[in-house]
Amino acid sequence: MSDDNNISTEGIIEERRKKLELLREENRAYLNNFSKNNNANEIHKSFESLSKEELEADPVEGLTVAGRIVLRRIMGNASFATIRDASGDIQIYVSKQSISEEKYNDFKTWDLGDIIGIEGKLFRTRTGELTIEASEVVLLTKAIRPMPDKFKGLADIEIKYRQRYLDLMSSQDTQKVFLDRSSIIDSIRSSLKSRNFMEVETPMMHPIPGGAVARPFITKHNALDRELFLRIAPELYLKRLLVGGFERVFEINRSFRNEGLSTRHNPEFTMLEFYEAYASLDQTITFVEDIIKDANSAIGNDNNISWGDDEIDLTSFRKISLHESVLEFNTELNQADLNDIKKLKDFAISKNIKIEDDYGEGKILLEIFEKTVEHNLVQPTFITHYPIEVSPLSRRNNENPDIADRFELFIGGKELANGFCELNDPDDQSDRFKEQVKAKESGDKEAMAYDEDYIAALEHGMPPAVGVGLGIDRLVMMITNKTSIRDVILFPQLKS
Repeated sequence: MSDDNNISTEGIIEERRKKLELLREENRAYLNNFSKNNNANEIHKSFESLSKEELEADPVEGLTVAGRIVLRRIMGNASFATIRDASGDIQIYVSKQSISEEKYNDFKTWDLGDIIGIEGKLFRTRTGELTIEASEVVLLTKAIRPMPDKFKGLADIEIKYRQRYLDLMSSQDTQKVFLDRSSIIDSIRSSLKSRNFMEVETPMMHPIPGGAVARPFITKHNALDRELFLRIAPELYLKRLLVGGFERVFEINRSFRNEGLSTRHNPEFTMLEFYEAYASLDQTITFVEDIIKDANSAIGNDNNISWGDDEIDLTSFRKISLHESVLEFNTELNQADLNDIKKLKDFAISKNIKIEDDYGEGKILLEIFEKTVEHNLVQPTFITHYPIEVSPLSRRNNENPDIADRFELFIGGKELANGFCELNDPDDQSDRFKEQVKAKESGDKEAMAYDEDYIAALEHGMPPAVGVGLGIDRLVMMITNKTSIRDVILFPQLKS
């Protein structure tokens, strides 16, 4: 029998195809008549406490498992192999004493990567490893292509992302990231359901792009002969539900933004958005803290975690206004400068920050914040009091109408969440949509369109409410200590 490590990939494929042809001739290729009742992790958990002698005295029989062969030691009259299922690995022992010689010889021709089914009883080897002694073995799926090298794994990062199935097949660490991702999302959903939020689904294709300042993807409905946009956010539809009478709603789903690729950005991403009528901004900030801490605990982390080179303390969330943060990290400026558009422009230019002619004070201030402050916000920080100019869907602050009742959460120098008291004044919202339309006509490809139906909905009356958007992918990055968004998305978008 040839060793996969000593011949070329082409040679391996050719040899395995010959084996597959024999299986086809005998009507044994790609069987679907094996049922498994156990998994590897369940067996380890249930019987780890039993000694070799206890298993011999009271055998655990009738176990049925299935999985991919990831290791094997083929010998004369008896062989060992390790199979991997969705829960983990389990060792199996196959010998001429427990199955027929014909089946044993057949088993010896099987390859790494093949998917097999086993029935048998549990025992411990001389080294103490829990092992299933097979009384029945069956080849379910013949793997034509070889697995990645079991020692080197996937060294090529491109293959890791483009052929995620190989990464998952060969790396239990990668599997764990996505199992953790599922647990994190379950925790978020549980946090919301425990507070009587209703989960809903809203359209992915919108007739008008809205809900965020971002450039949309454009598609076309052929039968209707009309242009549609992949949603950049579900916000305006979720708020229509508030108008309709639902007071607590949330959605965990995809949004799409036609922007560049980076370690922080994927054009298709998962976001939580939730809206609560009659809530306050401070109550919501506390709730967001709780959601994040509970999600972190859901995978067994304590409140002090590592994210790349940073140590994050999730017991301490700071709250500071955008103006205060700009002054804190730019000591050349003072409070009066923040209200002087010329001084703001001059300062931005001195920092090589690109400023367009039509930017107002609020937009310039936000650009300064993003370039000089944001990356410094390592510990959990809620930035509040955003300029109304850059918050087209937010309610105005009662004391200062130039400021929005809004926050953004930053951890590890990255934005994780955006929340605000929702603008429910239809006339104010209409005026702000018109400003967005002017910006779009002036060349701003991220500006919003005018949504007449949404204005009509507001005219029917929307209760006061707070809404939050939280990036699931970035949250998973933080909790699982990954520095690239591609590591937490199963099939990330990549350059050609």
